[in-house]
Amino acid sequence: MKKTIRVVGAMIENEIGEILCALRSKDMSMPNLWEFPGGKIEIGETIEDAIVREIDEELDCEIEFKEIFHDHTHEYEKVIVNLIVVKCKLISRIPTATEHAKLMWLSPENLTSLVWAPADIPAVNKIDKSEK
Repeated sequence: MKKTIRVVGAMIENEIGEILCALRSKDMSMPNLWEFPGGKIEIGETIEDAIVREIDEELDCEIEFKEIFHDHTHEYEKVIVNLIVVKCKLISRIPTATEHAKLMWLSPENLTSLVWAPADIPAVNKIDKSEK
């Protein structure tokens, strides 16, 4: 039986409405695919606490949890990922790619131009539909 992992991803918007996208590095599983930055929710941790911790660790910046945007479960070959994408506000420091290969701010209508990790695609599609 496959293990299910609960993961939280940050949909961080800047002051002009662009969304932060993170390119998975060659050292990560599923390299060279784009994702909403974040990570595993630890046992006993809330979604809010997990995303603030993960973004501080991964992007060396401070965010504020706003609300849950999308909750989706995706089955990969070896694992099941429950990805909860949450809207966040950047509070301090500029996001820096400490683990990812690259970070990019994109307008919502251009998100679908990137090649996303499969678990992130439903949230990207929801953003794209809400912009039209």
